Amino acid sequence: MRGICDDLEAETEALREVVKGLTEDEWRLPTPADGWDTHETVIHLGMADVAASLAVLDPAEFEKTKERMLRGEGDLHSFDGVDVHSTTGAELWAWFEGERNRMTAAFRALGPKDRIPWFGPDMSALSFATARLMETWSHSHDVADTFGAEYPRTDRLRHVAHIGVTTRGWSYVNRGLEPPQEPVRVELTAPSGEIWTWGPEDCDDVSSRTRTSSVSSSLNDVAPRKQISRSKETLPRNGWKSPKLSQDLRPTHQRGALVGKTV
Repeated sequence: MRGICDDLEAETEALREVVKGLTEDEWRLPTPADGWDTHETVIHLGMADVAASLAVLDPAEFEKTKERMLRGEGDLHSFDGVDVHSTTGAELWAWFEGERNRMTAAFRALGPKDRIPWFGPDMSALSFATARLMETWSHSHDVADTFGAEYPRTDRLRHVAHIGVTTRGWSYVNRGLEPPQEPVRVELTAPSGEIWTWGPEDCDDVSSRTRTSSVSSSLNDVAPRKQISRSKETLPRNGWKSPKLSQDLRPTHQRGALVGKTV
């Protein structure tokens, strides 16, 4: 778990670099994600971390809290009685950083295959930590775009790409569809120039992105029509281009109603 936790901490630091020095008015400026400002974005990330820590450290209490939420008694942004909506930006970041550190420390004590309960199906510790990195990466883009800040492109994106590719089948199940049995080949060029690949080399259906600067945009849908490098048919028989992967990996303002949801 050390690698994914180190990368999660680095992604958090990248967001800190964007928000440090913001005025109180800037914390409240709307981001490209409709209805969200930077203050609310960080609250969202932090409250999910509070829930994640509880799920790891006290699974039984997490299940009780989840049941209360399913009955309509609160939601994620009022989780566990925490209210940070009236805090300053600096106070909010200090709270978030503490919750992020607590969650990451809890992850580090686990094995990658240990199971963690969540609001949907339970997940392995490695997948759970990857999902937290993915959400941090996505929301951080919203905040950076608000202020025209450059957000770093790093090989930490491999975690995001991997969870997208490996959960392809779930995207069909989640829509009540039968996952196709034919494999898909995905080829991405990392920011470092390294080539990332998934799937057999002899697949009929291949999604390939070769421009280093476009790795993140290629993750919107692992098989956008214009990025197919080779295929026996314009629309492959197995229909793999139709449903997106189980996580929409665009920055949240490009996802509309799909923010933070499985599709």
